[in-house]
Amino acid sequence: MSHKLNRRRFLKQSSAVAGVGFFAATQTTSEAQQSPNERPVFATIGLRNQGWTITNKSIKFADFAAFADVDANVLSHNLNRLKDRTGKTAEGYSDYRKIIDRDDIDAVMIATPDHWHTKVAVEAMLSGKDVYCEKPLTLTIEEGKLIEKVVKKTGQICQVGTMQRTENSQRFLQAIALIRDGRIGKVKKVTCGIGGATASPVLPVVDVPEGLDWDQWLGPAPKVPYRALPEMRTGYGGGVPLYTNCHYAWRNWYEYSGGQMNDWGAHHVDIATWALGADKTGPSKITPVSYSLPVEYKGGNPLVSDQYNSPTKFEIQADMPGGIPLVITSEGDNGILFEGTKGRFFVNRGKIVGKPVEDLAQNPLPDGAIEDVYGGPVSENHTANLIAAMKSRTQPISDVWSHNRMLETCHLANIAIRLGRELNWDPNERKVIGDAEANTFLGRESRKGYEIEM
Repeated sequence: MSHKLNRRRFLKQSSAVAGVGFFAATQTTSEAQQSPNERPVFATIGLRNQGWTITNKSIKFADFAAFADVDANVLSHNLNRLKDRTGKTAEGYSDYRKIIDRDDIDAVMIATPDHWHTKVAVEAMLSGKDVYCEKPLTLTIEEGKLIEKVVKKTGQICQVGTMQRTENSQRFLQAIALIRDGRIGKVKKVTCGIGGATASPVLPVVDVPEGLDWDQWLGPAPKVPYRALPEMRTGYGGGVPLYTNCHYAWRNWYEYSGGQMNDWGAHHVDIATWALGADKTGPSKITPVSYSLPVEYKGGNPLVSDQYNSPTKFEIQADMPGGIPLVITSEGDNGILFEGTKGRFFVNRGKIVGKPVEDLAQNPLPDGAIEDVYGGPVSENHTANLIAAMKSRTQPISDVWSHNRMLETCHLANIAIRLGRELNWDPNERKVIGDAEANTFLGRESRKGYEIEM
């Protein structure tokens, strides 16, 4: 059987179960594992670190036909990994558009730096492919609106990699269930500890590493020289320069990301917003209580280009619906503290602790409370939820709309820090109220030649 026939058969099966909900869709996941002819065909764009991680945990559910990466060494390494892991080979490309142009791929997994997310996701969906995109989904608020428009226009599935909604032993689902069951009474405050960041020394211009297409890596971002110091990073993401404007450290630059606010913030603010029932709206005000920027700013822009420029320390307060303060801080333990009129508890990826949690031994949550939060039986992992959504043609647990709503809080926090003032936000119009300058930061212009193709 040709793969094109496989693809049509997969889509036909998907249409047949559309609208039946998460449970029926989840049941088909095991069928996809067992029947090679019905397994969807995936491709991954961006292979370093998280790109391989999401690929590796998806091999159980899908076949991978292609990889793309702008670093020839990373591409070759991961093509070999795939062969070692599955015994199967995939095509490798330096230009992701070769994947977009193929009609035998059902979905793409995107793990590029943040500034590439929207362009790749939009073009993939317009080509008829479903999408799994790493968090944060976008670099700007306007990009989020564009992705929503394209999902609605195409009907494609778009899953965001905020896997705390599915994984981590369901601790975060339990946290939301506790709140919904009134275990801490009325919520009075939520604090998201997301950790701080480090400043960098001055980074000199150096030769681009062999195998890296630097211009393609920059893509929609402004054209700048490659910078790095000789010291190498160790541990997770190791084997690359510790201080650079590329590789793992791109997270510390506003040109490519949003610092800790969009990195860990995209995880914990997501759960906090969901727990508060604010995933269809947003804050009314963002206040930068305190912050520290590693370089001098003027008019919201850094005055130097040779050092990290995202905040190293911060405390932000977002005024959420019902007058509940959501605090995002670089201090304290990484995780979320929920405080209410009847108690408090803390949750992160390794633990959920506090008296309301201890009380579960004598007074457990009602049957089905976790499933009620999730919208059905909890998927085996985040990719399983994606496969279920692809088959049912219903949006997954980490959907574009709820993700963009919570991410607007993170984007606004960064804008408030860059401008050094509080912002009043209209969550209906999705505009800053009475601040024309702040509204100019809601979007960014792409570099010529890297505009999004609609």
